[in-house]
Amino acid sequence: MTYQEIRQNEEVLAFLKKGNDNLGVLGFTEHAEAHCSIVAERAAYILKTFGYGEKEIELAKIAGFMHDIGNAVNRSHHAEHGAVIANTILRDTDMSVEDRVTVVSAIGNHDESTGGAKDAVSAALIIADKTDVRRNRVRPQDRKNFDIHDRVNYAVTAAELTINMEKNIVELSLEIDETSCTMYEYFEIFLGRMMMCRGAAEMLGAKFKLIANGSKIL
Repeated sequence: MTYQEIRQNEEVLAFLKKGNDNLGVLGFTEHAEAHCSIVAERAAYILKTFGYGEKEIELAKIAGFMHDIGNAVNRSHHAEHGAVIANTILRDTDMSVEDRVTVVSAIGNHDESTGGAKDAVSAALIIADKTDVRRNRVRPQDRKNFDIHDRVNYAVTAAELTINMEKNIVELSLEIDETSCTMYEYFEIFLGRMMMCRGAAEMLGAKFKLIANGSKIL
């Protein structure tokens, strides 16, 4: 089972679509193929930069693309739901049990409410997921109807994730339009996620650094 096969798997795509539709009703930002593709490629970039092999990189991409399928069941405990669904889907493929368990564990541990990095694959998934902050994840609507989640994502006009191997630093640099949301609102929503990134970076033997509007925040 390869990443490209997972991207074309009808069952995976159906779960992602239904999960994204469900979250749209609840007022959440986009959690569809676009987000999951970015997470998959970013997780691969992280592990490749840290010198991990093709096997770990491929597993991180698969976990990254599948990580939000649990939203089709319920937003609450979506990571755990997604892990169970992923296990069922992957069990019918040629993926080894060891690799399947690695993917399932990463998916089940990617949410900040109950999870945390347990290995390199889960660490890369967490950082890739939590750093996907961008204006175009906000669903089209009248700005006067934005909730705080919409405002903080819409406020991010630029975001860049870089890795400095000389200093062993994973850095997320953001440009935030403070006319769309205050820094207080941003960190009310994202502080827990950024702290989770710090733990994930430590799992990779690095430090996590957050820069907002040119100032070091974390």
